[in-house]
Amino acid sequence: MATRFTASQSVEIAVPEQPIPIQHYLRQPQRLVKALADNSRIEQLSEEVFRLKMRPLTFMSLSIQPTVDMRVWAESNGIINLRSLGCEILGFEYINQRFALNLKGHLSPKELSTGTRLQGKADLEVLVDLPPPFSFTPKPILEATGNALLKSVLLSVKQRLLNQLLADYRYWVISQTKDRGLNGDSTELPILNAE
Repeated sequence: MATRFTASQSVEIAVPEQPIPIQHYLRQPQRLVKALADNSRIEQLSEEVFRLKMRPLTFMSLSIQPTVDMRVWAESNGIINLRSLGCEILGFEYINQRFALNLKGHLSPKELSTGTRLQGKADLEVLVDLPPPFSFTPKPILEATGNALLKSVLLSVKQRLLNQLLADYRYWVISQTKDRGLNGDSTELPILNAE
């Protein structure tokens, strides 16, 4: 019988004003993907489809390494959407045949009187039919452990996004304007966290 694990994570990022609005940057979803994960773990399959090799995850005493294919695309209004298309668990055929991963997320710019904010949310769901001896473990313990693992995955993605996105946006603006005077001395990035 399949066990279901879920986690959600929200994010809000204050965007420093730049000569080029962030909506232009967001029309290039591949830049967002590179902000989400290390370049060495990403393979671009088509314009909107990327294969992400996740870091190994340990669930109880089981170590798995999912590879997720996801579609990332931008709408004309600057909203970025992310959907998983498929997942493979390398090196563990039993789990691979009994594992389903569903990831949905979005990131959208909001114009407020105080400036632009990026608001986003990601929802992650995993259905897995666990082999013995895990199948004999009480369901509440399995679910609590699995949900905590998924939450930690989304939290690490959120932290990377918070650290990388604005830095890459700033770099992109500088490269677009070719004006090195935009570089400034400030390394502080205003960030608001939301659960």
